[in-house]
Amino acid sequence: MSIKTIRLKPGKEESILRHHPWVFSGAISSVPSGLEEGEEVCVVDNAGRVLGTGHYQIGSIAVRILEFGVESLPDDFFERRLQNAFTLREGLGLIRPDNNCFRLVHGEGDFLPGLVVDIYGDTAVVQAHSPGMHYARHRIANALTLIPGARIRNVYYKSETTLPYKARLDPENEYLIGGFDGNIALENGLQFNIDWLKGQKTGFFVDQRENRALLEKFAKGRDVLNMFCYTGGFSVYAMRGGANRVDSVDSSSKAVALTDANIALNFPEDKRHTTFATDAFRFLNEMEKDKYDLIVLDPPAFAKHRSAIKNGLIGYRKLNGKAFDKIRSGGILFTFSCSQAITKEMFRLAVFSAAAKSGRKVRILHQLSQPADHPIDISHPEGEYLKGLVLYVE
Repeated sequence: MSIKTIRLKPGKEESILRHHPWVFSGAISSVPSGLEEGEEVCVVDNAGRVLGTGHYQIGSIAVRILEFGVESLPDDFFERRLQNAFTLREGLGLIRPDNNCFRLVHGEGDFLPGLVVDIYGDTAVVQAHSPGMHYARHRIANALTLIPGARIRNVYYKSETTLPYKARLDPENEYLIGGFDGNIALENGLQFNIDWLKGQKTGFFVDQRENRALLEKFAKGRDVLNMFCYTGGFSVYAMRGGANRVDSVDSSSKAVALTDANIALNFPEDKRHTTFATDAFRFLNEMEKDKYDLIVLDPPAFAKHRSAIKNGLIGYRKLNGKAFDKIRSGGILFTFSCSQAITKEMFRLAVFSAAAKSGRKVRILHQLSQPADHPIDISHPEGEYLKGLVLYVE
């Protein structure tokens, strides 16, 4: 079957020539009749020069380029890209006896826009964010099992909430290959129950691995509060780091139960840990001052779209202001934003504003980002989504 061609308006090819992988609908001069969402298309400039091949979809981002300068994708495209992604993770030292969970594919950062793959032991959890990746899911699953050294036996497809609803794809979460044979994964020698069936994202926030390890170094002898704890990752690391006590808070009772399970998995019968299923702001409002000297603020995205930036920044100022007001003198604050629409500068300004209003003396100890298995394509700065600060509060 011949591949259809999308032609751009004059002058609209510049970003693609710089290898930015998104083609916006406003840049397109003509779309061939009968073109279906998810179909592979060749993109050309107004003079007919081939710019690249990608997946088409209806929406603001009309094409996600998968390969630049070619008219079609080679038959072994996914095998090669997935092998390259795995080779990078091997080189990063993430595949070890004490660590078997990591992100294998981070969308544009691995030159596979619209695709996320997280590895938990011998299970790969696949999320499609574009119709094209949805239609390619079986090819992707088969390619994953062929990666030498990866030893992937199960591929779970989890895209019911990540695909654009307008595409009317009706995806089902299901095992494409294999099935359930255990859900305990190792991260830096710690065990975690991973709920990829019903949990958020792919079941675990692997993007905080390095930041959790950093927190462990600060935890000894401290009273720790982990807000928005989800699966309790920061809490487990704080326990291993020698924290005096650890309190974990989440509005979801399921998240709290999973946190308790992960604490019990690593520290059975340890009385230092307590969970609270309650609203975060209510907890911060009601808790006494100076109770904690290490606080983690890792909330869900306050601004998922540009239209929500203003309210999102208000939320970050309010949340961090509560922490500055309540934390003990000499305390450490780990504070994060995972909102892609909020830039690093916006987040810093929101936190700095909260610090200034509190009247506390605050110093930056670390500036944090996403780990190396969540790489950022240098031509796609939008891929930098996780921002974090480690602050010393006098």
